[in-house]
Amino acid sequence: MPEGPEIRRAADKIARKLLDRVIEEASFGLPRLRPFERELSGQRVTKIDTRGKAMLIHFENALSLYSHNQLYGRWYVRARDSYPKTNRSLRVALHTAESSALLYSASDIEVLDGSGVAAHPFLSKLGPDILDEDVSRSDILEQLRSPRFRNRSTGSLYLDQAFVAGIGNYLRSEILYAARVHPSQKPSQLTAAQQRRLAEQTLVIGNRAYETGGITNAPRLVNRLKKQGLKRHRYRHAVFGRAGLPCYRCSSPIEKTTVASRRLYVCPACQGV
Repeated sequence: MPEGPEIRRAADKIARKLLDRVIEEASFGLPRLRPFERELSGQRVTKIDTRGKAMLIHFENALSLYSHNQLYGRWYVRARDSYPKTNRSLRVALHTAESSALLYSASDIEVLDGSGVAAHPFLSKLGPDILDEDVSRSDILEQLRSPRFRNRSTGSLYLDQAFVAGIGNYLRSEILYAARVHPSQKPSQLTAAQQRRLAEQTLVIGNRAYETGGITNAPRLVNRLKKQGLKRHRYRHAVFGRAGLPCYRCSSPIEKTTVASRRLYVCPACQGV
């Protein structure tokens, strides 16, 4: 499933082609949305933003297109009426005079007015967004120390979008590793210094993944590994997907486990309790 950084990068790509431009034609592959084709065609796109793993495309008539890619959804940005070769099902097509933004395979799609956005069952429950420029380390620290979250294991907490929005499976493993926190530990079991480090690394790793297109290792380490001839899948992450391989810090074998029904990777030495 695409995580917050991937959705934000998709939104950036769409914005370069659609923002402040008129949608000459909007079409939907889901029958329940087809009544909105006329309402969105001829409208100018005023803003494109993301909230966690969801995207909102706003139009000048105060309607917004909400989409969540879930496991298989994917946005393409193409020249007008140029479609990719794919077996996926086209769900949304937004055409300007020159470009087309196309969403395939997703089914969690809605057209909402302002009150609909505010009351949306997913959006209304989101915690602070990992990529929001206004979210600080103090905001994450407040979440970690709150009665609602402080006594949950970090391994499950870091998939809860009500805690912090935009974190998914690979970011969870990478953040906990960077902060040297074991997924079995609860925020309430961490020292104040450990809590601050975890809050800081939550934002550092999330923003690094956005800036680099999903690479969570520090640039210096990435450069060193590239010089050794490693391919992207080997230098991209510190622990995620690296079961059995040596930790880049201490050389201990990375271990794979399952938390909240999803795979998670740890270094038993660096993240030992």
